[in-house]
Amino acid sequence: MDDDELSAFRESWKHELEKKTTTKDEGYFGEPSNDRSSSNQNASFWEKQQTKSRPKEQPQYLSIAEGLLEGRTSPLLDRIEEERTRRKRAPESEALHKSAPPKKVSSCNKLLDQFLQDLNEVNEIPFFDAELPYELALKIFNFLDRTDLGRCAQVSKSWKVLAEDEVLWHRLCLGEGYHSGANVSDSPCWKSMLRDCRNNENVVKSNWKNRVGSICNLQYELGKVLCDVSSCGGLVIAGYTSGDVRLWDTLHWDTSYLRTTHSIRNESPAPHISHVHVNKTIATAAYENGCVDVWSTETGLEPIHQYQHLQRVHALDLSPDCPALASASGPEVWLDAPDERGYWRSQCLIQLPKPVDGVLVVPGRRDFHLVTAWAGESVYLLDSRWKKVEEPNVFHSVYGHPVTCVDVTASRAALGVKSCGWGMNDGGNKIQLYSLETSQSELTVGNSAGDFTCVNLRDSPPHLLVCGNKDRRVRVFDLRTGSSVVSLYAHHMGVTTVQADDWKIVSGGAEGLVSVWEMRIGAKLWEMHNRHPVRHVKFNSSTLVTANIPDEKSPRGACITDDDLTAHRRHRGLICHYDFSMDSSTQDHILPICRSNYIDSSGYNYNIGLAMPYDILHSP
Repeated sequence: MDDDELSAFRESWKHELEKKTTTKDEGYFGEPSNDRSSSNQNASFWEKQQTKSRPKEQPQYLSIAEGLLEGRTSPLLDRIEEERTRRKRAPESEALHKSAPPKKVSSCNKLLDQFLQDLNEVNEIPFFDAELPYELALKIFNFLDRTDLGRCAQVSKSWKVLAEDEVLWHRLCLGEGYHSGANVSDSPCWKSMLRDCRNNENVVKSNWKNRVGSICNLQYELGKVLCDVSSCGGLVIAGYTSGDVRLWDTLHWDTSYLRTTHSIRNESPAPHISHVHVNKTIATAAYENGCVDVWSTETGLEPIHQYQHLQRVHALDLSPDCPALASASGPEVWLDAPDERGYWRSQCLIQLPKPVDGVLVVPGRRDFHLVTAWAGESVYLLDSRWKKVEEPNVFHSVYGHPVTCVDVTASRAALGVKSCGWGMNDGGNKIQLYSLETSQSELTVGNSAGDFTCVNLRDSPPHLLVCGNKDRRVRVFDLRTGSSVVSLYAHHMGVTTVQADDWKIVSGGAEGLVSVWEMRIGAKLWEMHNRHPVRHVKFNSSTLVTANIPDEKSPRGACITDDDLTAHRRHRGLICHYDFSMDSSTQDHILPICRSNYIDSSGYNYNIGLAMPYDILHSP
């Protein structure tokens, strides 16, 4: 029965193919056919199969394929022709199969093999050789990710050309955050560029986890005690009790001594630094006497703007996107920014009924500037267009519940609120999330007995908020559900500063400990300890800047003598710069004391004499 069914199936298929392959005097597109032999035109499919072993005679299905491709304007023509040539069956392989001894197979296997062979003959022109403009095919491939593009490149040579188009890989490279703003012509191979960027990212991530890289201490001995530190990108600015301001460019390792106004005027004694801030173009410093200096990080070291408050500056903030500076002295909030012609203008936004605790410039580029200020239990959203006859916008005010920490993004504000008295019965201290557009509360998270000391919303991943508390814990909240996803027992003297990205958390404590955590598993990767509380933590993909700032600015016994220009290093404070992108196996990243030999009598920075350096042993 099987042999009869197979014979009937072959006969029906034979007649069907004979009808489809019968050609006329004209070609497929109405043009005269090159082959005028009627016997060749009426040859059946099975007769062509018998003559396929002769290499000089071209099978008719290839002639049909060539007729289909006549007049084709697609740039894939050459690739498709090469693919057809490659798919032709070699005569040697057929001869090898004929010389091999026959094997006993079942009738089902014979039927299946014959069916697959017939399908291969009918489908010699694959589906990806269909007539399709290159631009339309590129538009379809534009919806694929890098994994799908890699799989498509293995289908055929024609698909490989499409899948490796520079436009597709340029889009993927920019979509993953690499080389933002670059054009397609900036790189000869964007696929290799994306692969190198991802490999470097994996190496940097491994270095972060294993604490592999270089550590550099940013020191200025003549500055005496460190007062405040700020960093942005590769710039680090520090202010000291000597009144000096120093700026480091960690990308090129240039050091700048910013000239202050009191040094130009030869004022003595010099006032202490109270606050410093820096962004990509502007650096600013506030002093104890109420003076504020502004420098340009691009043009020079002389102040480009200076103004004076009547009292000590209690808060200072600089916009990360534009040269806009907000400062607070007593109950007044001031905003300084350049006008259309580049001249700096000062504007008093508001005079609050209570002394201002802090100010933050709302990030984002807009025609006007927004400033968030808080004093006691009230939080204000101030507009540079605001007129004094109008009432300020108060979007949070609860009597008896002071605000302990604030952070803002372009659209939201996160407030750490301390509950007092009857408020402790409502679950303790909380963090409230407000919309800056509507000034309405969107979410309330947290339930802690300790005060929230720091909150980071601006640098956190989307839909996540990280905060630190006096109860020694670091918490991460999911803003979509309002639940706590991570809670870590971090610092036994309370958390002072914290920052997180999509996989790690870096926190600093009042005991001087800097800890790096794996967010997914909640485990500590490593920690570093220095004297004094950690007041500043800022990291990007490959670098980390930390600052241990002393609480006591004029400690007893800081100087050996009264005329000593420096303070003992245990009182100065410390700024550490970690670079995890560098190869730790090179000699430049090994401490100098470990690279000493017998010729050097001293090593390191403190003239430590090496009695027996075993690092380099010379053979006798």
